[in-house]
Parts: sequence; C-alpha cells; structure tokens
Amino acid sequence: MVRVVVVVVVMILAVVMMPLCSRALDVNKLRQLAAKKNITCILVFGDSSVDPGNNNRLTTTFKGNFAPYGKDFINGLPTGRFSNGRLATDFIAEAFGYTTIIPGFLERNLKKEELLHGISFASAASGYDDLTANFTNVLPVSKQLQYLLHYKIQLRRLVGVKRTEEIIRNAIFILSMGTNDFIQNYFLEPNRSKQFSLEEYENYLTACMFNDIKIMHSLGATRLAVVGIPPLGCMPIVKTLMGATKCVDSYNKASLSFNSKMRAKLATLSLGVKNAYIDTYDIVVRAMASPEKYGFEVTSKGCCGSGTFEFGETCKGLITCKDPTKYVFWDAVHPTEKMYRLIADEALASLNDNLLV
Repeated sequence: MVRVVVVVVVMILAVVMMPLCSRALDVNKLRQLAAKKNITCILVFGDSSVDPGNNNRLTTTFKGNFAPYGKDFINGLPTGRFSNGRLATDFIAEAFGYTTIIPGFLERNLKKEELLHGISFASAASGYDDLTANFTNVLPVSKQLQYLLHYKIQLRRLVGVKRTEEIIRNAIFILSMGTNDFIQNYFLEPNRSKQFSLEEYENYLTACMFNDIKIMHSLGATRLAVVGIPPLGCMPIVKTLMGATKCVDSYNKASLSFNSKMRAKLATLSLGVKNAYIDTYDIVVRAMASPEKYGFEVTSKGCCGSGTFEFGETCKGLITCKDPTKYVFWDAVHPTEKMYRLIADEALASLNDNLLV
C-alpha cells in the first residue's frame, strides 16, 4: 500500500527556491519527522483561503473559476482558487512530494488515489458562523463536516475500515476561516452587529470554533491546526470602503482580539487533540511593514484591475499587474501566491513546534 505522508503545513518547497522568511525549515527533516509521527493526510476546512474550487459546484456568485484567477497556476488555468496561483495547502502536498495540488472534495473526476493525499472541504465566503455561509449560499462548516463523513465512506471502500480510521486519526485537520464573519456579516453588512457587540460576537465565533473542533474529535481528529485571521484593516477593499489610505486600526484591533481569544480557547482544549496556531496576522503585517525584505513593492492594492475593490466577479476578465510577485495582494481581498508561500513558512514552524514533537 502506498504510504501517504502529507502534513498540513503551508511552506515553500526548498528545492524550488530559497526560503522567503527566517522561519523556514528543512523539507527533508520535516518529511522524516512527519513519517516518524505517522502523519497520513491533511483535511482542510474553511473559506476562500483554502478552497481549491468547491464553490464551482455551488449556486453562488462567490467563485474564482475564471481569468485572471489562476494566471500563474499550472498551465495558467483558473480552478476556483482565489489567487493567481496555488494556495497554501497545495504547497503542503508539493513539499512532501506526493502531488502538486490538494483537490476539493466536490471536484469532478476526483481520482480515488487523490483521497489519500489530502482533501479540502472548504468553501469560499464561509465562516465559523453558519449564518455567514447561508447569506451567500456556500458551504457552512456543518455541511463541510457532513462531507467529511462522505469522505470516510469513500476511504473505507478504497482501503478498508481499519486503515480509514488510521488515516483519520493520524491526519492533521486545518481550520482557516473567520474573515468573512467579520467583513460580510458584521462590519460591512451589519447583520450580527444588530445582535452582538463586537466582543460578544468574537466570543460567539470562538464558541462556534470550539464546537466544530469537538465534532471533528468525535469523528477521529487528534491533530489540529487553526489559522488566525489576517489584519482585516489592511485589506485594500476595507481601506477603499472606509475611505482610508492606511490600514484601518479598528478592524485590525478586532483581528488581534479575535486571534487572542482563539489562542486562549485552544489552550483549554482537553479532548486529547494536539493543536497548533498559525499566526497569519503577524507575517502579513511584517511583509507590509518591510516589503523589500520579502521582495514586494506594492502593499496598498491588489494586482487585479485597480486593486482597490475588485475580487471575485468584479475581477473577472480584468487586466492585471505585470509581476504579481511584487504584490502582497492578488485582488482587493486575497493574497498572491507569493504571499501564501510566506504564510506557509509561518505555518511550517508552528506545526513543527506543536504537532510534530
């Protein structure tokens, strides 16, 4: 039986290019350690930061399966990823030498062997709050977890019950969401803000996250990586809508507060689930504060169109910048492939410190 060792890390493939940040670790050592710990696959849940194209199969306007998305992807094809190239989870697979991309569970013509390398159940525009997903007709986490059950059924048919349980038990589950809860469900579209104060909503989202983790644990999860939300106030679309030229401090404070609450909640986990926190806020802030250190030149706007408000449908068919590697943002919301590589290094170090010990 083919041994699959894919760890949920988002990192730079060292044999392709030099590390972009000081947190980068040796790929070969990581592979050896993951094999020693019997890591089997990655199972991904979340929003557009980790959705490789599941929304393509949904009746929703939140899609990225058209140009210029995918401009720098394999063969230059748009797949539904909200970036010019690959996502963090794709670099995970490549780093461990098993596949160059992590597919979506709803992908057509999904090969059986691909189930062994890791799957993403994520859905762009989703969040910890099911209401966030319901507004845009995408997959809430509750539905993503239902698909996990379908995934287990398919695995059993492929490798049997015992091996399936081993795969799930030794997989690393990753949760990457929260941005849409604040942007489209609290700040810009005042839905939850009518019911909750900001602190109350942060507590509510944290409770939702904890409940998701409990369900994952009941389904076999023993290793977990939670991705913090980025500095929301630095998103080009937020600055545009708020009429600001610099990062919006109130939004960034909300990001920091929520991230702090998530970390505190993770510290109380007593389910027998090892966990790691991935600090995207810090690496994005560092990249924007010292862009020359990472080879960036443009931090204030995205590469697509004007870069100030376009994303998704409004980015469709637009002219892009000549060199996306000089940009932190691909559109007015999402990072470029290069920025995902930087976030990957941060994830790698955290996972190495917390899940592979």
